[in-house]
Amino acid sequence: MSPDAASDRESDRMPEQASDMTTARTDDSSGAADPWIVLAHAVEPGDPSVAELLSQIGQEEFLARARAGRTGLRQGEGIAARLAGVEAAAARDRAEQVGARIVTRVDREWPSQLSALGERTPLALWVMGAADLRLAALRSVAMVGARACTAYGEEIARTWSMELVASGWTIVSGAAFGIDASSHRAALHAGGLTIAMVAGGVDVAYPVAHASLLAQIADQGLVVSEVPPGESVRRQRFLSRNRMIAALSRATVVVEAAERSGTSVTARAAWSLQRPVLAVPGPVTSPASAGCHRMVQEGMAVLVTACSDVLAAVDLESGGVPATSTPTPRDPRARRDALADREVRILDALPSRGSIDLAGLVRRSGLGTRDVLASASILVAQGWVEEGPLGWRRLRVPAAPTSSALRP
Repeated sequence: MSPDAASDRESDRMPEQASDMTTARTDDSSGAADPWIVLAHAVEPGDPSVAELLSQIGQEEFLARARAGRTGLRQGEGIAARLAGVEAAAARDRAEQVGARIVTRVDREWPSQLSALGERTPLALWVMGAADLRLAALRSVAMVGARACTAYGEEIARTWSMELVASGWTIVSGAAFGIDASSHRAALHAGGLTIAMVAGGVDVAYPVAHASLLAQIADQGLVVSEVPPGESVRRQRFLSRNRMIAALSRATVVVEAAERSGTSVTARAAWSLQRPVLAVPGPVTSPASAGCHRMVQEGMAVLVTACSDVLAAVDLESGGVPATSTPTPRDPRARRDALADREVRILDALPSRGSIDLAGLVRRSGLGTRDVLASASILVAQGWVEEGPLGWRRLRVPAAPTSSALRP
């Protein structure tokens, strides 16, 4: 039996209407959840080094060491800076003010399938909406794809999402332009449940043009985030968000994707979790479908040509989709893709305009001083950042890297 089999069987007995999914949630002891809430304010989503230490010493000891600057982690200084003044009670009040609640690993509403993420399992989730997150996610399918989608991709996302909702499945996506938005809107139009996994706070409409859509999703489904209210989106948080979309869902449908895209990151995350990745074919001349074709070619995804194929793949009584072979990784073709995680975090922490000093970078990135200095130096050498008397500033058009900065 698969790890999710028990949950899957439970899903067969679930009511399919959104209004029926609000009864299973009960509040657990706030005391047990407090450390997770505080930690989620201080640690960037999916940090494996923090997870490893937490598994060894527990939350309370970790917090004590973090506040004293004795975690031994390279990013310990940044974590300590973020912990200053954070209290669980105040965090709950802040969530309530924006119409949200905080769900942690000790709460009954926590989706058990997230444990498949291992050391990248989130610490806490901010949830906006009346539906129960655990029940809504039991029968869920991710619909993802290109922001700059074609009319063909938009139509597939719309019609398939409506069919899935009609069959009792929740639609999970990221509230972005293109395929995401089409899938959410179709689910809402069909009167079904949809979950928007966002990269910023649940109260931060991103993109701004989707403020109304996100409000509708919160009213009829759920808006979910790993970061506290008020937090801005960052590139690294989009990547972390993508793993959550994959982990929440029983399968991931890739409607359209360029060869290099965030959608491909979501698909690879689903594949690594041994969840079905289902790719929709398109014209061989369409760049918007090149990523889908590549996933099938490399064995990461199974080709699907109708919504019935998706339903067959997630049906409890079917044999599922065929096992896929290990995809052949392709060499990155963009300089940013070659940056290490900590360098991406520094780049994301830089303001869009003006400079930022060392203390500001430590706080915004959540890294230690040593890592900040080392990463900033690499970014300067590679032409991403310029250092001046006021600190570091982002270069709008990255300069050519120096020869010493080129990596083998």
